Amino acid sequence: MTQRHPPTGAALLDQLRAALTRYVILPSTETVDAVTLWIAATHAQPAMAHAPRLVIRGPEKRCGKSRLLDIVEATCHDPFITVNSSSPAIYRSITADPPTILVDEADTIFGPKADGNEDLRGLLNAGHQRNRPAKRYDAARNQVESIPTFAMAALAGIGAMPDTIEDRAIIVRMRRRGPGEKAAPYRHRRDRTPLREHLAGALNQWLRADLTALEEAEPAMPVEDRAADTWEPLIIIADHAGGTWPDRARAAAVALTAEADDNGRPSAGLRLLTDCRTAFGDDTALPTAVLLERLKANPEGEWNEHGPAGLSPRKLGVMLSEYDIRSANIRFPTGQAKGYQRADFADAWARYCPALDPLPEGDVVPFGRGTRPNRPNLVSAGQRGTESMPGTG
Repeated sequence: MTQRHPPTGAALLDQLRAALTRYVILPSTETVDAVTLWIAATHAQPAMAHAPRLVIRGPEKRCGKSRLLDIVEATCHDPFITVNSSSPAIYRSITADPPTILVDEADTIFGPKADGNEDLRGLLNAGHQRNRPAKRYDAARNQVESIPTFAMAALAGIGAMPDTIEDRAIIVRMRRRGPGEKAAPYRHRRDRTPLREHLAGALNQWLRADLTALEEAEPAMPVEDRAADTWEPLIIIADHAGGTWPDRARAAAVALTAEADDNGRPSAGLRLLTDCRTAFGDDTALPTAVLLERLKANPEGEWNEHGPAGLSPRKLGVMLSEYDIRSANIRFPTGQAKGYQRADFADAWARYCPALDPLPEGDVVPFGRGTRPNRPNLVSAGQRGTESMPGTG
């Protein structure tokens, strides 16, 4: 009788990938590969230094988010699926060999109905990296206890998750099936058992036998910084499986990281820094009043929406202080006024803002559409409103 050998790691990943594409329409081949590797990585969490999040989001209902979460639940390690579990229940479920936390309807946690979920948001942020325990005071024992937070987590919901979550996540942008796109119906009673008992069991057996090798792995990464932390567990799994998976994993990392960078909206602080650079033009210093006037020159721009009168001097100062930029008393040709020096922005612009393409000599671009405002110079701007400047903050 011919002895049957267990499937190789690459073959198991192929089977998992086939299960995903049977029941779910995913937006790209790179996304399918990424989700496959993320699920496999849940079975090797004790060997990993980071626990990447899987954000499954779509613009509307019926985009397949919950169905994908069903397949993840059937094939991942020790699923802990929740819609409205309390934060203490989730905290107490995380051990040295953590479950995989699955959160459906995550938009109710981070959206307008999010009151009271600060602890859960903190857990999802901190649990991306080892050695970030939550501290709680135990009054009965009169001591502070450390509660582990490290666990992989998948979140499904409508719309984007907070930046702090998506910055630590593999992002899957679901969409409704188009004409001609078909997926097999998934029935929990019929389809979950073979996925759970056979495929998930085989993945667990394969990876748990090699935790030491996985822990010692130092793969060459195609991305850097936080993205490298997030993708490293998936690359480790792909390298361990062999076959075509190492190349496919790196291609997925590059493609999905670039997609996240292209689709991610900069924070309000970064948008303000960029718009201040536009507002300064060639000026070396601006009174606060003139800077605000230029920022709010576009009547439909966001800086007109910060309060009844738009962005205020105080709010401007608070936002810029995060980048060590502060106003000062400056002597202008029109007199002394509170204002900002261009030189104080230089370091923040270099660190946080994309490089500018030089404009052709002599070009003047209307404010809000380019890099130089079509505004009067500082002296003429000050002459129009000199009497209001000394009180400007």
